[in-house]
Amino acid sequence: MDLIETGMIINTHGLRGDVKIDPWADSPADFCEFERLFVEGREYRVTSARVQKRFVIAHLEGVEDIDAAEAMKNKTVYVPREDIDLEEGEYLLEDLMGLTAVDDATGELLGRVTGILNPPGGDVLVITGAREVLVPLREEFITGVDFEAGEVRIAMIEGL
Repeated sequence: MDLIETGMIINTHGLRGDVKIDPWADSPADFCEFERLFVEGREYRVTSARVQKRFVIAHLEGVEDIDAAEAMKNKTVYVPREDIDLEEGEYLLEDLMGLTAVDDATGELLGRVTGILNPPGGDVLVITGAREVLVPLREEFITGVDFEAGEVRIAMIEGL
């Protein structure tokens, strides 16, 4: 089963075993749609989930008290790729890894996508080639992604 990192349990919530999750989804509400999560290879059924600010408060089957929830702090949460519902044209950030980056205007090969940074202002692609280029993952800069061709097209501007 192909598991995708989707968040981290950052704390407990209350005394009945709820956990506070920092979701790595487009929105916390999207994260609440998952019916099962995996932590350290073990599957947990989500019996309830709700958004609190930018976090998700979830109750996982089998985690019934604060001690059990405490043991899950700082653990990465995964979901099966098959459980992620993507609309046409949407993709997972990790699917960009390894793609060839091409300057959309000139066709020049910039390098390969070798990383994704997650600073507070938004995700940034790390492209490694003759030099390292950091490209904000925004429509103004990412003009196209073609998985069949294995490339991502970049609108280069001065300073990138």
